[in-house]
Amino acid sequence: MFSLVNKNAVITGAASGIGKAIALLFAKQGAKVHILDFNLQAAREVVTEIKANGGQATAHGCDVGDQAAMIAIFDQIGNTDILVNNAGIAQVGNLENTASADFNRVFKVNVEGAYNTMYAAIPYLKTNGGGCILNLASIAAHVGLLDRFAYSMSKGAIFAMTLSVARDYLHQNIRCNSISPARVHTPFVDGFIAKNYPGKEAEMFDKLSKSQPIGRMGSVDEIAALALYLCSDEAGFITGTDYPIDGGFLTLNN
Repeated sequence: MFSLVNKNAVITGAASGIGKAIALLFAKQGAKVHILDFNLQAAREVVTEIKANGGQATAHGCDVGDQAAMIAIFDQIGNTDILVNNAGIAQVGNLENTASADFNRVFKVNVEGAYNTMYAAIPYLKTNGGGCILNLASIAAHVGLLDRFAYSMSKGAIFAMTLSVARDYLHQNIRCNSISPARVHTPFVDGFIAKNYPGKEAEMFDKLSKSQPIGRMGSVDEIAALALYLCSDEAGFITGTDYPIDGGFLTLNN
């Protein structure tokens, strides 16, 4: 079950964190993985790791906010079966203390980046006779989170775009779903805590962990496992759906 043999999978932001875990798992399941990341050196290191374990992978340095560059990369990749839109950035602040430059930066990467990647991939998915798109949304698309104005905006857009693409390409056999994680322990989270709460890292890590009713953050491997299912043939009856993976945050955090 959940074999991706003979599948071409494109994953953005796959040089670290959730994207890297998805890339490693997809390669393990037989996919040829294309790792798209702003950090080309880190992407190449993931490729080396995949190949050392007998998998197939290629690294592509890219800025998802550049549509022409994304089109050129997909022209190079060609046949595409799976697209995972994982690349994204965060921003701390409410409406009043979110500067225009910060708002636009989040929009450029998180929203326009996903749009650009899907825009570049859709022609190849159609030519392929169908395929699967998986977008990384967030619980921030569904509930109000303190001081996450721009980030929540961007993830709400991801959720809405997922529904739109699922509807528009239903008859081209292209499925489109999204995943909405709560907090997941990644190097990004460690860096975020160190930057914003210096000297209080352990205290904030514990606090953020316990904000999930289950009492801990998710792991990147848990997110990757859900991504694998949704991108596999076994999930062929699923489209236009968002999947919270949140330790009970949305339903039990009362």
